[in-house]
Amino acid sequence: MKIIIAFITIIIFSQVCIADIGKETGLEIPRYISLKSDEANIRVGPSMNYPIVVRYIIKNYPLKVLEEYNEWRKVEDFKKNVGWIHKSLISGTRTGIVLSNDNENIQLLNTLDGNVIGEIGNGNIINLEKCKINWCLVSANNFKGWIDKKYIWGVKKREIIKISFVQRFVDLYWKSINFLNRIQIQ
Repeated sequence: MKIIIAFITIIIFSQVCIADIGKETGLEIPRYISLKSDEANIRVGPSMNYPIVVRYIIKNYPLKVLEEYNEWRKVEDFKKNVGWIHKSLISGTRTGIVLSNDNENIQLLNTLDGNVIGEIGNGNIINLEKCKINWCLVSANNFKGWIDKKYIWGVKKREIIKISFVQRFVDLYWKSINFLNRIQIQ
């Protein structure tokens, strides 16, 4: 009887796990991706025969993959537009969109809880270089800095991206530099 219960438990557990994996790619669903080109169409269904719902004209625009069907991906953007896009138009490059509730600029910091080194405006597309639990190192044009993850659409709430063992030492270095700068100012 124990063997039968164990077998049923394994089957149920494996079905739950499969539900979160794309049938075509084997990658996690949902997941974030970005547009590969300056022009891409989102369609009502997974075929060129379906009408266009949204036309994007911005390279690196982030999207969330919701489903997979053959060579098509059902996606959603930050405005909740949903439709199908061909896989040849998307990339695994991680980008995001800066969103603030009050349309204010978001401060860029040199390190976590560090000094302000610049600002980035609401609605700007950013490259996600690294993400910790609550912060992401982002870049846009010639700027690079850390921002609070709550201001980014295109990354999961507690997702970690490209954080290495060395990052702890880098954080400690910048924390020391910021501390010494504050002492000198006083």
